[in-house]
Amino acid sequence: MVTPSPIPLRERKHAQTKLALMRAALEGMERRPLEEVPVKDLCDTAMVSEATFFNYFPRKSDVLAYYSQLWTLELGWHGRQTAARTPGLPAIEEVFRQAARRVQERPGVMGEVIAYHARQRQRAAAAALGRAERALAFPDLAGIEEIPVGGLEVVLVPNLQYAIEHGALPPNTHLHSVMVALVALFYGTPLALMRSNPAGVAGAYAHQLLMLWNGVRATAGARQG
Repeated sequence: MVTPSPIPLRERKHAQTKLALMRAALEGMERRPLEEVPVKDLCDTAMVSEATFFNYFPRKSDVLAYYSQLWTLELGWHGRQTAARTPGLPAIEEVFRQAARRVQERPGVMGEVIAYHARQRQRAAAAALGRAERALAFPDLAGIEEIPVGGLEVVLVPNLQYAIEHGALPPNTHLHSVMVALVALFYGTPLALMRSNPAGVAGAYAHQLLMLWNGVRATAGARQG
């Protein structure tokens, strides 16, 4: 087994500052929208200058992009852990369980994340995440350095393909259509519940996924008939 080389001090300090600013923003977003959170407040919490903030995040909304990227990375780690034991639909369901946990913990932040993605006219290219950022953001998730950076499809598509190839979903399943449905469930379910009942998102996810799987099977059977 190859032992990873130590992370250089400069890289660690860079990651620590960036994560400190992001965490300050997360706390602020639980009380009010990000646009109403002064950059000065974030800098005071992280103990850096405003110039430093804009060195890391040229626009304040870039904090949301950064958090979304880390969150997706975390979901990918959980999906991979489950897929190593039970690939296919169980791994997809675990991703949604972990997403529901975050919605319950930080409903305000999740609202801001969903609004951010809704405002984007085109999908931005994923920025690189350094080893120090991954290790400091998720010190308890061994192997997260190996998870590829990307959207939900990085973990969902391979498990959908596995489910189709191994009979959990019909062979004539239209993968793109199912992915559209999964993304709609992922963002739409919290949007419907996170203000009134964020604790209900996990149950709603489970129910919606069950209906989706059954619907895919029924639709495929009808096409064959």
